[in-house]
Amino acid sequence: MQKKRYLFMAFYLALFVGYSQPQKKAEDSGETSYLVYLDSAQFYKKANIAKSIDFIAQAIGSLGKNPGKKELALALTYLGEVYQYHKQYDLAISNFEDAQEAYKTSKTALLLGKAYLQLQEYENAATVLHPLEEVKGLVPYQKIGLYELLGDVYKGFDETNKAIAYYEEGLKVAVKNQVSPKIPDLNSKIADAYAQDNRLEEAESYYGNSLELSSQQAPQRAIQEKEKVADFYNRKNQYEDEIKLRKKSLNELQALPGMAAKSAGAKAEKDSITAQRINYKIANAYAAQDKYDEAIPYLEESIKEADSENDLIVQKDATRKLSEVYRDKGDFSKAFETYQKYVAIVDTLYLRKEQEISQASRFSREIAASQGRITGLEKERELSQSKYDLALTEQQLALESNRRQKWIIYSLVVGMLLTALAAYFFYRSNRQQQLANNLLALKSLRSQMNPHFIFNALNSVNNFIAKNDERSANRYLSEFSTLMRAVLENSEEDFISLSRELELIELYVKLEHSRFPEKFDYTINLDEQIDTEAFQIPPMLLQPYIENAIWHGLRYKEEKGTLSIELTQKGRDIIEIRISDNGIGRKRSRELKTSNQKTQNSKGMGNIKKRIGILNTMYKDKVSVSVQDLNEDATGTRVILTLRKVV
Repeated sequence: MQKKRYLFMAFYLALFVGYSQPQKKAEDSGETSYLVYLDSAQFYKKANIAKSIDFIAQAIGSLGKNPGKKELALALTYLGEVYQYHKQYDLAISNFEDAQEAYKTSKTALLLGKAYLQLQEYENAATVLHPLEEVKGLVPYQKIGLYELLGDVYKGFDETNKAIAYYEEGLKVAVKNQVSPKIPDLNSKIADAYAQDNRLEEAESYYGNSLELSSQQAPQRAIQEKEKVADFYNRKNQYEDEIKLRKKSLNELQALPGMAAKSAGAKAEKDSITAQRINYKIANAYAAQDKYDEAIPYLEESIKEADSENDLIVQKDATRKLSEVYRDKGDFSKAFETYQKYVAIVDTLYLRKEQEISQASRFSREIAASQGRITGLEKERELSQSKYDLALTEQQLALESNRRQKWIIYSLVVGMLLTALAAYFFYRSNRQQQLANNLLALKSLRSQMNPHFIFNALNSVNNFIAKNDERSANRYLSEFSTLMRAVLENSEEDFISLSRELELIELYVKLEHSRFPEKFDYTINLDEQIDTEAFQIPPMLLQPYIENAIWHGLRYKEEKGTLSIELTQKGRDIIEIRISDNGIGRKRSRELKTSNQKTQNSKGMGNIKKRIGILNTMYKDKVSVSVQDLNEDATGTRVILTLRKVV
């Protein structure tokens, strides 16, 4: 049903454009204007999605109220390709399916199969692609694409032999018909399949073929393959071969006209090939061999180039790695200085992410507004249709009373169905909007929590420095960097495994205990029946409660206290986590807090409650938390957290 909605949206947007520009439509009507609009849509496909979609809408509008099936299918295929390029795969699939329903073509079927693959819906992709094996008349490039996509499907199923068989069929067609660009691509994919199956000798052989063949292609393609093979060497711990190949890639990339320090043939994304990323990977290979002096210049160059290209991701990773290299080398002053730069970059990155969240929210509102306008047009069309039906019914009333009654009944039924359908679409739209808002809110809350935790932990480092305890400061800084790496790696996830969360919590409690050894002892007891890999938990969920127990309960206790963390299996799909302390209690703690501390604590706990509320809405009451006094005299605190598996 959803795909029909997008078809209605495109069609009535076309009508809206047609009504608002009647003179232009009259002048450019017919097949010529239809093709011109599609060409314009193709021209703006990469640069401006809004203009591209608008031209496709005008193309559909130029076909009139009864468009030909072939022409409509072509326009919908163009629209699907636009969404596919901008990674809106659900919308792409919807339009490709509508195009196939209007007029089936092999090209659209291949695009539909590829879109399912991009969403990792391998069963649907196989269902679409397998019938094409029986189609006669496919051109060689389509045959190659079909076999390559089927290879990708079976690689996704982990059926390596079938995947390789399809890749080899595609390779035969490519060699026979001299389709040169696909020959290194298919050799590379065969190597990937062997590597995925841990058949490293066969993988290395095909990677060698892909390297040799790609060297005969465009320079950008050769660089991409070198980096792919270098990644394979890295997984095999062949660091010298990796470094040698990456240095070649770096030289070739810098030799490209106008491409120095820029990505090789792709817009800068996470896995794009850039000079700063190659320098970073070379440094990592040196560091893996404990060749720190060789690693440092490449890290510094990576940071410099990333800064000039405003590539904060690589700049962050390279700065963090440089701090670790200085630490492992024993130069702790430079390690700490570099780590401070790393923290500053992380802060900048958080600000940028907040801006991106704000932009995404604004874009969502714009989409909602456009959708509202299109819904209004649909209502107007339904109203006009109803008036026409009523007028026709009145004419027929004079001729046949029975026929008149039937028309009334049919009109009522159609009206009820249309109303129910409109209500259903409205409900679906609200649900999707609510989900999008929840995701944006969840990202915002995570970005607020992590800086709060970072600055509290940095206060602990500062405490040791203030006491001139250099040895403890260095040890604490080393353990803190390990903790921070884990926190940053988990910060983008809604859920992580319970085992990863426990590792993070154990390290955090150890750090706090090293700071306040005279204030408390702690125990972490895990029920042996619990499979910690089977349960998922929001990252950094337990840490604020443990932090409250230490900072607001145990720290003010005159004698030495106790912190207890217990995990108990309460059912097949339920575990209970208890965080208990015998500190001064919540009532006494509130009396001792300053107004600023009350505000900060309230904000931190408020963020946790909001996160739990959103996650429970999205995942059906996965987490519940209760806080209670441990003793009757209001001393001590116990937090009970119940965690359920997502079914």
